[in-house]
Amino acid sequence: MPNTFARTAAIAALLAGAASGALAQEDNGSILVQSTTSTANSGLYDYLLPLFEDETGITVNVVAVGTGQAIENARNCDGDVLLVHAKPAEEKFVEDGFGTERTDLMYNDFVIVGPEADPAGLDGMAVVEDALALLAERSATFASRGDDSGTHKKELSLWSEAGIDPAAGSGDWYRETGSGMGATLNAAIGMGAYTMTDRATWISFENKQDYEIFVEGDDALFNQYGVIPVSPEACPSVNAEGAQTFANWLLSAEGQTAIGDFVVDGQQLFFPNAPEDDTAS
Repeated sequence: MPNTFARTAAIAALLAGAASGALAQEDNGSILVQSTTSTANSGLYDYLLPLFEDETGITVNVVAVGTGQAIENARNCDGDVLLVHAKPAEEKFVEDGFGTERTDLMYNDFVIVGPEADPAGLDGMAVVEDALALLAERSATFASRGDDSGTHKKELSLWSEAGIDPAAGSGDWYRETGSGMGATLNAAIGMGAYTMTDRATWISFENKQDYEIFVEGDDALFNQYGVIPVSPEACPSVNAEGAQTFANWLLSAEGQTAIGDFVVDGQQLFFPNAPEDDTAS
């Protein structure tokens, strides 16, 4: 049965300070997006949502958590739209009947960062599998999100492709924070550890200290984001019309241009890549 109570609670938490009676019934003029943290922490929503809301009159509320948690929340009908970055899990979400359709939205990439001293000697390495193998060989401290987020899923897949089980070093050189990307970056800096982050979060991160990027540009570090309206068949309480309107706008020429225009410190954070049929205005 759809968890309509949890959905209402999520919206109420986001809109603390609003009159309690205003949330007593479904508001067709608002939608709830279950989102990965990187899109929120980067400031992308602060840039995009006013454009969308001004054009449509639909208010967008965002719950920013790790991708695994966002998908679980959407499965519990706590949301109208899912916007995350773990394609296999997204496709399973649709296959299981919880989403109407998954569409590529935008991309960026992951990078491995570490202290300027570079104790593991990663500088100049271009292949991420080789870099991870070196980190494991030298037992260099590595901070993992360890939270089933899209970044964590990707990191584990890269270790696997490198033929390494980092769990063997858990609690020793491999440290799992169980936290979001910003908190994990702070933890890594505190420990003098390497870590993997999406580039958007890294660009927006303000506590870099002496940290820098050591591994980037490998095709294996590609980071795809997708958008999925939650299915009204699985979740009758969903605002299907509002969700589809939001997805269509993100995938339209206007939405794609807005995504591409978002920059921080002169750097583009996300690169729109919706299928051409979906970007037609």
